[in-house]
Amino acid sequence: MKKKDIKILLVDDEPDILEIVGYNLSNEGYNIYTASNGKEAISQAKKIKPHLILLDIMMPEMDGIEACEKIRETPGLEDIIVVFFTARGEDYSQVAGFDAGADDYITKPIKPKVLIGKVKALLRRLKEETAQEQITVGDIIIDRDEYVIIKDGERFSLPRKEFELFSLLASKPGKVFKRDLILDSVWGNEVVVGGRTIDVHIRKLREKIGDNYFKTVKGVGYKFVMDEV
Repeated sequence: MKKKDIKILLVDDEPDILEIVGYNLSNEGYNIYTASNGKEAISQAKKIKPHLILLDIMMPEMDGIEACEKIRETPGLEDIIVVFFTARGEDYSQVAGFDAGADDYITKPIKPKVLIGKVKALLRRLKEETAQEQITVGDIIIDRDEYVIIKDGERFSLPRKEFELFSLLASKPGKVFKRDLILDSVWGNEVVVGGRTIDVHIRKLREKIGDNYFKTVKGVGYKFVMDEV
């Protein structure tokens, strides 16, 4: 996908942030749209269907956490890459962000060149294939084209990072995937994420797909199991 076809929605209540970040990303060739609060972000997302949303947390009318949750619940917006772009760097804020369905978390302030590098790494993960066959693992079907998991006839439409994490683990049932490999494969080594990122996403997968499919190997990583289900 060419840069001129990529739409990025910037959401922040500080006009200076929108201007500076928008200017730098526009210079890279991306199509930039802006919103100043969560409600406006949801309205814009429905209208323009952006590929990436950079979303502040602390905003009037509706904060970023609630906005992200509503975006993930809106049909047609589930696959948008949502990244919190905020000055709040506390662990609990990051966990809340991932719980809301965010794909990543970037802390302000950040140099424009570094931000552009992170944006490029995130957008690199956009799927360009128009059709991919379904893959069956035990009683689960993985539809890579629609980002859907089908289990016992029930369809689970997962956020992008949850789907990629599930697909990675399920690609080799029984294999222990080390945490570093998971981070590199799912998030990319150019994107810095919090230490609890994997744990949060695994917990959400357990809640949706089933706890017994995912086994923690303490101090090492995780594996997908079929014989214990």
